[in-house]
Amino acid sequence: MIITRTRFAAPQRLLHWLMAVCILSMLFIGVGMVSTITTKYLTLVQIHKPLGIAILVLALIRLAFRLYYGAPALPADLPEPIKLAANLSQYIFYALMISMPLIGWGMLSAAEYPVVLFGGVHLPSILPVSPSLHTLLWNAHHYLAFAFFGVILMHIAAILFHKLVRNDGVFEAMAPGSSHNQPERRD
Repeated sequence: MIITRTRFAAPQRLLHWLMAVCILSMLFIGVGMVSTITTKYLTLVQIHKPLGIAILVLALIRLAFRLYYGAPALPADLPEPIKLAANLSQYIFYALMISMPLIGWGMLSAAEYPVVLFGGVHLPSILPVSPSLHTLLWNAHHYLAFAFFGVILMHIAAILFHKLVRNDGVFEAMAPGSSHNQPERRD
């Protein structure tokens, strides 16, 4: 009999929930930015840029933790197409968490806009000034944000499926809180 770990490590869970708050905030700030022409636009931009860089840094740390700690095995009785979807969704999440901030940074660089973090730290440009490149990256950033919303909705649907339909412990693997009351899965 093999006893497998049923929860992500505490640092992984902490980063997951911290990033969930940051990413959802970022997406709604982005919606606010493209839907307003008031003075609030500048405030939203001043939050959006450093938050994007924070998400990039957190995503890289999270990826390192994922490589170091791994992940609990999915339930053995989970159908293969669902396992494939779960694994693909993780790759998509990491790709979006890393590419969205980089595309945003590149977009700003191509338009010669500064990326200023909290505390007045200026990040260097990562691309040459190019109006056509700026437009291309703006469109990519815009449409990938909608894709990110869609992936998040599918993630929430999967969470509800695992918790309410299968009740198979997948939700509990990333749920906040202590793992003292979580039994180990015996496969």
